[in-house]
Amino acid sequence: MILSPYGDVKTLNPQGVIPVGYYKYVKEIYKGIRKKIKEPENKDLRALIFERKREWRKSPSVMRVEKPTRIDKARQYGYKAKQGFVVARVRVRRGGMRKPRPDSGRKPKRMGVKKITPSKSIQRIAEERAQRKFMNLEVLGSYWLWEDGQYKWYEVVFADPSHPSIKNDKDINWICEPQHKHRVFRGLTPAGKKGRGLTKKGKGAEKIRPSLRAKGRKAK
Repeated sequence: MILSPYGDVKTLNPQGVIPVGYYKYVKEIYKGIRKKIKEPENKDLRALIFERKREWRKSPSVMRVEKPTRIDKARQYGYKAKQGFVVARVRVRRGGMRKPRPDSGRKPKRMGVKKITPSKSIQRIAEERAQRKFMNLEVLGSYWLWEDGQYKWYEVVFADPSHPSIKNDKDINWICEPQHKHRVFRGLTPAGKKGRGLTKKGKGAEKIRPSLRAKGRKAK
């Protein structure tokens, strides 16, 4: 077993040598993690996950954390361990929309209660809730942490556009420009672009741009 600050995983080869970079190794931990914790040899990882989940359920729905849980994903969205970057953990309920059941009579199929899904993903909802909690920051991206039968947890990476360390960082100071203000509410984060269908291009994506609404919602 290889001990990591993010849990225990099996060695990646019989010689006990990690043949990849550190971030790829951390990424390997979360690959198929829900199946891994069910394996008998990963009891330490299973205990770590359940301990964290017990703590996360008791914590507020939007909570600032000191360090990212998945450092590889946080770095993917531009996070650096310095002032100006903030990480928050968000808890969102799972499932479709909770629609009230009408009192007046109608056919059951016309009730409009079951199988009604929101037009945006739960991850986008988590990002927007976190943004409303930290209005002076800007969302860079978010990533999945864990889920159970009731909740999903995400971590949202922020940057402070008014902080000197962000303004002087050539890798991230694009976020300080005014056109990026509250970008999460306009679907400009990676999760937002995915929900708008902007990960596709070429044949089959003719109705996606400039927006779904501009083309009469024919793309989805």
